[in-house]
Amino acid sequence: MHRNLFNFFGYEVQTHAVISILAIILGFGVGLALTRKTIYYQHLQNFIIYGVLGAIIGARIWHVFVFQWPTYSHHPLQIFAIWQGGISIEGAIAGGVISLVIYSRFHKISFFEFADYLSPALILAQGIGRIACFMNGDAFGKPTGGNFGIVYPKDSFAYPYYDSQPLWPAEVWESQGNMVLFSILFMIFVFAGDRLHRGWIFSFYVFLYFVERFILEYFRGDSPRYSGLTGGQWSALSIIIIDLGFMLYLSLRDLKNKQNGD
Repeated sequence: MHRNLFNFFGYEVQTHAVISILAIILGFGVGLALTRKTIYYQHLQNFIIYGVLGAIIGARIWHVFVFQWPTYSHHPLQIFAIWQGGISIEGAIAGGVISLVIYSRFHKISFFEFADYLSPALILAQGIGRIACFMNGDAFGKPTGGNFGIVYPKDSFAYPYYDSQPLWPAEVWESQGNMVLFSILFMIFVFAGDRLHRGWIFSFYVFLYFVERFILEYFRGDSPRYSGLTGGQWSALSIIIIDLGFMLYLSLRDLKNKQNGD
């Protein structure tokens, strides 16, 4: 893994930044392909800047106040030092969703239909983003207790925690899992998207990702624990419960629409 990709006129270009930008570009490209010939094609081009800004702000806020508040509470000025690292995918999703809600209401379009189109693109971007985490040496796992695992170099974020102990490849597994989820969501969108009512693909995305995240958190070694669970697990559990409630609402809505249609 290499935290710095190359030197550009005295400035170290970070691998994490380059791969993250690539994730946004590829996710945006998939989103454009999925929204082609719909009203959301132009809306996506207009929304992308707001979505990225919302995701960055949300990612930082969530990291500070959910995952690492014991640290930042003693160093409050470090909250604003985002260039030093420290963002969370849960916060990025929340920030992006809030931005999409505001944009959809302002332009009087369906948030849920727009979110359905974007869900496969989002999980693809997340999968690529986890590769950036691996190259940066963060979002690392805990010690495996054996010879199997990833040994991080001294300049990585993991090394000060566990030295040269082999660690579970948590971020690699999440990247691979996200690619599987992308395939599932893409197939649902292509083969069943026109038969599903608005909101279902987005709710599948939220449910599948956060179930995956809850499980993988057991292998993470960089998250503080609260009452036996990591901050990521508490976040995932809360979001899963909310999403299940939303699925119940969608089911009742579809049943009511079917009865009215009959």
